[in-house]
Amino acid sequence: MTKQSIVNGAIEYIPKKTKEGRPLTVRVPLNERAKEILKRYEDFEGPGLLPFISEQKYNKAIKEFFKLAGIDRIVTTLDPLTREEVKRPIYEVASSHMARRTFIGNIYRKVKDPNLVSALSGHKEGSKAFQRYRDIDEEMKRDLVKLLD
Repeated sequence: MTKQSIVNGAIEYIPKKTKEGRPLTVRVPLNERAKEILKRYEDFEGPGLLPFISEQKYNKAIKEFFKLAGIDRIVTTLDPLTREEVKRPIYEVASSHMARRTFIGNIYRKVKDPNLVSALSGHKEGSKAFQRYRDIDEEMKRDLVKLLD
């Protein structure tokens, strides 16, 4: 993304996955925290919107931040070789993709409209990939039943 990606208080981009077929422009309004981060880098003269580091270094830094912050709850993952469950501290598996899933999941819990959230996350309406991001938890079910009272 470049400084030109900021259009009227939002970031606009076309995801790589849709560039070839039916291009879809995603527009994500910037909240105050995002605007504050961008303001810190307004004098950055590189080609991108923010300084770039490789995805590998970025994910390593996320793991280090989690560990330093003491975010160490145990999560269950699947070992790709043995296909067995493995219990690990979350700081060992934290990544940018986990942040994306968390962002989508947290918004979905508040909005509960898959079409609105998928439009914000860059997924096409009815996307099977999007369905993997959202989790209908017990709290959401209770809230739905309360609507009948």
